[in-house]
Amino acid sequence: MLTLQNITYLHPNKEPLFQSLNLSFPDQAQMALVGNNGTGKSTLLKLIAGELVPTTGQVLACCKPYLAPQHFGQYNGLSIARALRVDHKLEALRAILDGQVTESLMMQLDEDWTIEERCLEALAYWGLQDLSLRQSMDSLSGGQKTRVFLAGINIHQPEILLLDEPTNHLDGEGRRLLAELLQSRKQTTIVVSHDRQLLELLNPIVELTRRGATVYGGNYSFYEEQKAIADEALQQDLRSQEKALRKAKEVERQTIERQQKLDARGKKKQENAGLPTISMNTFRNNAEKSTARIKGAHAEKVGTLYEGLQELRKAIPGMDRMQFGFEDSALHKGKILLKGEEILAGYNGRSLWREPLDIQVVSGERIALCGGNGSGKTTLIRLLLGQQEPLSGQLYRAPQQAVYIDQDYSLVSDTRSVYEQAQQFNTGGLQEHEVKIRLNRFLFTPDYWDKSCRSLSGGEKMRLLLCCLTLGRQAPDIIILDEPTNNLDILNIEILTAAINGYKGTLIVVSHDSRFLEEVGISRTIDL
Repeated sequence: MLTLQNITYLHPNKEPLFQSLNLSFPDQAQMALVGNNGTGKSTLLKLIAGELVPTTGQVLACCKPYLAPQHFGQYNGLSIARALRVDHKLEALRAILDGQVTESLMMQLDEDWTIEERCLEALAYWGLQDLSLRQSMDSLSGGQKTRVFLAGINIHQPEILLLDEPTNHLDGEGRRLLAELLQSRKQTTIVVSHDRQLLELLNPIVELTRRGATVYGGNYSFYEEQKAIADEALQQDLRSQEKALRKAKEVERQTIERQQKLDARGKKKQENAGLPTISMNTFRNNAEKSTARIKGAHAEKVGTLYEGLQELRKAIPGMDRMQFGFEDSALHKGKILLKGEEILAGYNGRSLWREPLDIQVVSGERIALCGGNGSGKTTLIRLLLGQQEPLSGQLYRAPQQAVYIDQDYSLVSDTRSVYEQAQQFNTGGLQEHEVKIRLNRFLFTPDYWDKSCRSLSGGEKMRLLLCCLTLGRQAPDIIILDEPTNNLDILNIEILTAAINGYKGTLIVVSHDSRFLEEVGISRTIDL
């Protein structure tokens, strides 16, 4: 059993992330934890794993959980054994086998005589049989690093398993192995993921927001249905609030007009009666005070309704506003952009492909580049962009304007502010207020304009790049997305999908997210 009791966690600046959070995770539950970027999903897993300590409250667990974390290069200086937290046992085992039988080493090994054998079997299960446990993590690809941490499940066999975005960088075969492992587990599992296919295997879904946690008793499809009902109710509330605001303004106008007419008639009567000036002044002052009281009462009501309306609007992302909105690509449909015949590509004279590749890309296509980790997808993109030449074969590239959004969002400079980054793409000569209107449309409110891009999450950087693309004079001929849904929450995936569907040029996507590929209308797959 795993229980969170009154968990409060404060950032170093004392800003609260969770307040009085209570959650219970039953034995053998296979739960998903979802929520927008910044709601604290990864932090919550670290609190459960004991890597962080809550400000108040406590985590009650029957045993020590195993956390397979997200990785952003923070483990590059470690060996595989150290990253898997088995290095001390392996060192003790080797020392004992070399004849150094001490009480300290025996305690360190804790009678785990099969540790090295289990490690090698686990690496082999995840397709990493060629790796050494002493090998450095920085020599591995993103997919291999993910597989290393997943191998830790086989090694440690935890009663409580915590997975943080386990399909990031993982190819189709890796995702299949992960699905099989989860379906065979009988122990408590908590998964943070944006992968909607993976989420379908998990039940229940726990949604984390700034207001707390809500449990949905079903898989992701059930969660989507319930969210759709809630969103419709929110839209209904929005329409009702807008109607109430319009009515309140109309009542305010009519009441003030009626009072002004009464005051005018009263003034005329007083004048006809020939009252002295002092009495007329008193009447005028009373009339002005009465009108001011009426205005004040209605203004308060209108203000309250307006504030409520603004709160409702903040709760609705407004994805329909996040469209590219630029002219179509200048290239006519069907123009050959890339044609390769009998090409081989690789590094140090060694090709990545066993057989020469014939390939053609024409404008207007929507292509998915698929293949296992290390199959050469990024190399093919470099060929397309002219950043690399083939080892052999003929390659033709048409002049074109391409935008490549890689996994690290390297088009976004950490040294610039959000507004400065937008201005770098403002080739259309938009005025400052027009640029800021576009930023606001993509949810970058005035609070963000002077913020450093370094502080942005992956989802925010992707959203900023989408906004930047709307500032150009002409649409790019090609947009290339490399694993675009990695590190994005579900809301930002939906924003990305909606924006991409408004683009009419050529789209090339490297992704293992089959649902995303389907939703952006992929028409052809190149499988490497």
